[in-house]
Amino acid sequence: MKIATFNVNSLRARLGIVIDWLDKNEPDVLCVQETKVQDKDFPGEAFAGLGYNFVYRGQKSYNGVAVFAKGEIEDVVFGLDDEPYDEARLVRAKIGGVWVVNSYVPQGFEVGSEKYEYKLEWLGRLREYFEKHFKQSDKVVWVGDFNVAMEDIDVYDPDGLRGHVCFNEQVQEALRAVMDWGFVDVFREHCKDGEQYSFWDYRMRGGLSRNRGWRLDYIMATKSLAQSSKGCYIDKRPRMLVKPSDHTPVVAEFDI
Repeated sequence: MKIATFNVNSLRARLGIVIDWLDKNEPDVLCVQETKVQDKDFPGEAFAGLGYNFVYRGQKSYNGVAVFAKGEIEDVVFGLDDEPYDEARLVRAKIGGVWVVNSYVPQGFEVGSEKYEYKLEWLGRLREYFEKHFKQSDKVVWVGDFNVAMEDIDVYDPDGLRGHVCFNEQVQEALRAVMDWGFVDVFREHCKDGEQYSFWDYRMRGGLSRNRGWRLDYIMATKSLAQSSKGCYIDKRPRMLVKPSDHTPVVAEFDI
């Protein structure tokens, strides 16, 4: 089973890139974040004929998640159980016997802000969510844009960026607490090298050509499922296209 995650930063703006990537790579599951489209405007007709089922939850201008799958998408539930308001940040579904959880973690704006505190709280609620709905023996894949770089090798300038809203000890501990429930970082199981990134800021001139990036997008799996992973890689090519997302896909393959 090939599973991919991709923050598209507006599905309609990146529609051609997403459709072309699906057609060429044929993942069994593609999880998308930051669709930035209300449900009534979701471009479902554009995916007709590609052989994918899909589910989605969106809102105007912000957030939004979707899952595309070749197989049947079952037991679909959106959102955390105790969301204070309806943000389109999470969806879980069962696909081919595997639970897939697609999440878009809040960015946090800046350290000390209300949005930052919300980010920490959201990650805390996510840990409780996994405890409530799953067992560690279940086949669970948790993917998405986590808006946290976990280690120094996950950013281009760890000394200069340390303390950033997405790169500081507090958010790293918050994400690690979720991982400690029973998840393995599948990419790091297969790649120990630095300079492997999934996000390059639009605002940085030459950021992509100089590879001044961040690894913010993850594929996590419960331990038994991670053991069946055959590989995991970052596909940089979509980020190199005209008018791309600032993120690029991450792909993992499992022998299931």
